[in-house]
Amino acid sequence: MFESAEIGNRLDKAAYDREMPRLRARLIHLQTELINRRSTEVLIIVAGVIGAGRSETAHLIGELFDPRYVEAVPDQSPNDEERCRPVMWRFWRQLPAKGRIGVYFAGWYGPPMEDRLKRRSDKAHFDIELETIKRFEQMMVDEGALIIKFWFHLSAREQKKRLEALEANAETSWRVTREDWKRSRAYRRIRNIAERTVRETSTGAAPWFVIEGLDRQYREIAVARTLVDEISRVVAAQDEAADHAPKPLVTRKPARRRAASQSLSHLGSTNVLSALDLGLHMPKDDYKQALPHWQGRLARLSRDKALHGHGIIALFEGYDAAGKGGAIRRVAEALDSRFYRIVPIAAPSEEERSHPYLWRFWRHMPPRGQMVMFDRSWYGRVLVERVDHLLTESVWRRAYAEINELEQELVDSDMIIAKFFMVVSPEEQLRRFRERQKVVYKRYKITSDDWHNREKRADYDEAVIEMVARTSTEIAPWSLIEAEDKNFARIKVLRTLVETIEKKLG
Repeated sequence: MFESAEIGNRLDKAAYDREMPRLRARLIHLQTELINRRSTEVLIIVAGVIGAGRSETAHLIGELFDPRYVEAVPDQSPNDEERCRPVMWRFWRQLPAKGRIGVYFAGWYGPPMEDRLKRRSDKAHFDIELETIKRFEQMMVDEGALIIKFWFHLSAREQKKRLEALEANAETSWRVTREDWKRSRAYRRIRNIAERTVRETSTGAAPWFVIEGLDRQYREIAVARTLVDEISRVVAAQDEAADHAPKPLVTRKPARRRAASQSLSHLGSTNVLSALDLGLHMPKDDYKQALPHWQGRLARLSRDKALHGHGIIALFEGYDAAGKGGAIRRVAEALDSRFYRIVPIAAPSEEERSHPYLWRFWRHMPPRGQMVMFDRSWYGRVLVERVDHLLTESVWRRAYAEINELEQELVDSDMIIAKFFMVVSPEEQLRRFRERQKVVYKRYKITSDDWHNREKRADYDEAVIEMVARTSTEIAPWSLIEAEDKNFARIKVLRTLVETIEKKLG
């Protein structure tokens, strides 16, 4: 695969001096377009063998563009904070905003390739990691990102000559380390791993560009030309899409109004919602006995040494006024405040809108030994955003696979996931709405959005049924909570959370 990058390509200085200023001017113009549009972030992977020019290329990119909008991410071993979280957590946090450029030294390819090189993973596991990367990159592209991946190559002979030359020069000898020579001796194994990586992950959405690293001038012109071609392609595609897109792109459909007194019987055939028994009730005396029991078990679990190897993610979804806040509060009462965080999810901020959808959730993922409770979550994409037609159908349908992939990755990283959807009938919901309006200190809980969502109850029901069908998996099942009776709902949440953690801990 790398033979074409070993033929000795060179470029004379006159040709370099003639073309590089033109390419840089074009890239500055394209960067201005990206900044003004704020619709695309550019992710550039700089990888390759030792001595092939990775560092020099990363420095070059900072000179080709306005460096104020370029963020370089070095290839470093994860720190303590990063090691206690999922592998991709640090890369999600480092994603640039739309309109900006991120330059990654190996990036998300670094950990799996390093593990394979040092035989910490076998071939089968390595292939699984490459498939995960392909899905991640496809998701980034679907969210509007442009991914440009460079692999810089040298033959074993040229690599040895490069290292010897650097080491012999007093001004550059510091750049050659024992690790460099160690990797030089492992050249064939590194090449085999690299060939498999490039072959398996070079896709239409995120192709690899293999560049010969022998001649600096040739290498830099090849990089600059590729950047111009790829960014120009995306800008042209956006222009064409804008010219042919209907206005507006997304339209709101009128709500299908239903009587407020309707119960879940309107759902017709039996499904996960209509099968619930909303008449389940827990007497007050029973609740007073059960609450300290389950809170006590949860408190003991939170101090269990076995939990130090796991993080806990508890997410709460449900109909308005179904009691999510009350359930979260009963969970929090059982825990040391240093053990957990509560993350309320509202409409995305300007910063959050400038990143891929899942970015704002990834940055809140807990370290091992701690817990995060999400008051609403990434499921908003297939619930409120679907129902209110805030995005196209193709986007929210794509989200099911993206969510399952996210949760698989979290579980593979020793996260324990508990998902709760709290269900209340339209009649009880209306009663709670009216009660909130009457009580002064509860009025802040009722908004125009709540009434708007209530009018679309039938659409929400359909969305919830499909959401459960497509995202309730063995590793992260949904727990539907009958919330007509608050006491019953709160105990069921506590009991389910405790049993979920105990099952994971064995």
